Amino acid sequence: MELISSTERNQLFDGCVHGAFHLELRDDYSVPVEDGPYASWLRGEPLDHSYMEPWTQLVEHVTGAGKTMRRVRVVTEPHTPYIQWEYVTAHVNEEAGESVRWYPRHQLPEGLTFPVDGHDWWLFDDSIIAVGHFDDSGRFLGNELIDTPAIVAECVRVRDLLWASAVPHPEYKP
Repeated sequence: MELISSTERNQLFDGCVHGAFHLELRDDYSVPVEDGPYASWLRGEPLDHSYMEPWTQLVEHVTGAGKTMRRVRVVTEPHTPYIQWEYVTAHVNEEAGESVRWYPRHQLPEGLTFPVDGHDWWLFDDSIIAVGHFDDSGRFLGNELIDTPAIVAECVRVRDLLWASAVPHPEYKP
C-alpha cells in the first residue's frame, strides 16, 4: 500500500470541483503539531489557536473558491479528553468555513458498517477517497488513495446517512 503525506493529500482540495467530506471515527488523535497546544489545554492554560492557521487558511481557500468542506465526528460519550479539546476548538474550523457535525457513537444506526475497515477518510467530489492510516501509538502515517467505484459509492452512502442525522456543531451539547 502506497501512502501519501498530508501535504500531498491537501493538494486534492485544489483539484476537486465541488468539495470534500471528512469522516472521523477515532476518539483520540496524536498529531505532533497539536502536542503542545493540547498539552497546554490539558494543564488549563489559555488556548492559542495559531497552530491551526495552516488548516484554516486551506479551508478559507477552498470554501472561498465555492467548494464545500464538511466533517462528521463520530464520538463516544462521555468524550475522551482529546474529543473534549476538539469540541472547544471546532468553532475555529467553522469560522474558517468548514461545516462540522457530531454523531454520538451510541446513536449510530444498528448494523452500520464503516467502509475501508473503519479507518477515517476524506471523500473528494464523490470520486476519490484518501484513507487515513495510523500506527499502533496513534500517530498519523499517511493517506491511501482509493478510486474503486464500489468503495467510493459506499463512502458516499455512509456520508449521506451520517450527514443527514449528525448534529451541527453550534447545536451539539455534549
